[in-house]
Amino acid sequence: MLNRPASDLAAARAIDRRAFIKQTSFSLLAFAPLTAGLEWAEPSESNFVVAETAFGKIRGTESQGIKIFKGVPYGGTTTGQNRFMPPTNPAAWKGTRDALQYGPTTPQRDPGAVVPPAEYLAVSRIPAEGEDCLVLNIWTPAIKDGRKRPVMLWLHGGGFNVGSGSSTDYDGTNLARRGDVVVVTINHRLNVLGFTYLAELGGADFAASGDAGVLDIVHALRWVHDNIEQFGGDPNTVTIFGQSGGGRKVGTLLAMPSAKGLFHRAVIESGPTIKLVEQDQAARVAAMLLAKLNVSKANVRELQKLPLPRIMAAYYAVVKDMAGMDQMTQGFSPTVDGKFIPHHPFHPAASAISADVPLMCGSTRTEMRMQLSRDAAAFSLNEADMQRRVKTLVGANSESTIEAYRKVNEGASPSDLFFLIISDYTYGGPVMKIAERRAALGKGPVHLYYFRWETPVEGGRLKSPHTIEIPFTFDNVKLSERLTGGGAKAMALADKVSDAWIAFARTGDPNTPKLPHWPAFNATQRPTMVINDESKLVNDPIREQRVAIFRALDLA
Repeated sequence: MLNRPASDLAAARAIDRRAFIKQTSFSLLAFAPLTAGLEWAEPSESNFVVAETAFGKIRGTESQGIKIFKGVPYGGTTTGQNRFMPPTNPAAWKGTRDALQYGPTTPQRDPGAVVPPAEYLAVSRIPAEGEDCLVLNIWTPAIKDGRKRPVMLWLHGGGFNVGSGSSTDYDGTNLARRGDVVVVTINHRLNVLGFTYLAELGGADFAASGDAGVLDIVHALRWVHDNIEQFGGDPNTVTIFGQSGGGRKVGTLLAMPSAKGLFHRAVIESGPTIKLVEQDQAARVAAMLLAKLNVSKANVRELQKLPLPRIMAAYYAVVKDMAGMDQMTQGFSPTVDGKFIPHHPFHPAASAISADVPLMCGSTRTEMRMQLSRDAAAFSLNEADMQRRVKTLVGANSESTIEAYRKVNEGASPSDLFFLIISDYTYGGPVMKIAERRAALGKGPVHLYYFRWETPVEGGRLKSPHTIEIPFTFDNVKLSERLTGGGAKAMALADKVSDAWIAFARTGDPNTPKLPHWPAFNATQRPTMVINDESKLVNDPIREQRVAIFRALDLA
């Protein structure tokens, strides 16, 4: 039942060309307005810094004591005959290459869509798209000073479809300075270019096509392993962390043999990847794409010659035909191919491939208030409307689910109950099950959190929405004040949260003097850090809701 599409949610989002962009850009839309008016300016010569990589020298800048390098190639071209192929190394260069501006964002626009600017803000506020998008950005306190700092490699959200590590909102300056750590963000292939499974149609040459986007991430991790000491980082203390789609990428990497040993801690923020796409379903979706392009199964290599706009238009046409289906498990997301991803990350049990890696994971209380912020009706439901939506979501379990949530949320309005249920159904329940299944391996520790802090923006309407952890993790609540309000309470919480994430990156244990003692998770007591202005360690903090959602999701 876990993979049954949430049809009420699908209806709310009405997946057509226009709505698909909105659906897959929620994480970015939360932050997009923050970058308005931010323009790059040529730094003065005195602010330039130079570092060495295995492929040549790069020139970055220094700001507030942090050395910054942007748009650094970690992979070679992904165009032409390299389209749908595994990543390669970049070509070496002579002299010193400028690394002063963010590099290209992977293609993600629908070339046939006419979308009002306000609705396309997420894409318009990130750097220009380009198929050669294998670039990364680095923030570090020092260059080649002999120190070995923890490395924190961020994976951006947007599902497996949209987004960019080159968003201003992921600026690593504060985090690098606060924790004496090296922060890295990356771009990689997404959607049709990163996750079209052509192996059954194109043969062995296309064996990696269904997982190319996550193989890009593995390639970036190899770049970090080989080069990060030049930037004051420790290649043996690398943390991968990400929110939403970024958290899903973290979960996927935990199940990939090629990634084993390239990272040493992992953080999943509101990104539950219990299952990925099965091979047969991935092959069906690839066949749909070929049909839209009028390319025969015997002529798959033609895909490498077609103009990119044609491929993107065909991709969006297939997405439209898939209306109501969960793309995370039904297509244009990583494929469980038996080789690059041998089995699902957390189904029926957690992958044992990187079982010794400490994991921190969690979700927010009202994730879907951000996701459905444009669905005005969802914020003013009457009892009958709420019951109808919940029944569409969880089927025969609707009455018992509503009863369980009403019991522990006395006085909650129908809309409040609906948002709590759909938030746990989509994020909270699966994340808690990930913690349970990972802890059952009995190897690397798991630490679970539940983010309850409520943002004051929009009159408090969003409460604890999807993406709210990000500015606290990065210590960027001022930069992200449109989401956080930027007030004293937000600043005080960021001081605690970012320190916990830094401690975890440094030692694999998030405990700091600023939070209550945070023990490793176990399925008996289920200790959970409830993060708020006054954070508390609570055993199984939403027990009745959890039991109801596990039953609704058929998560034994």
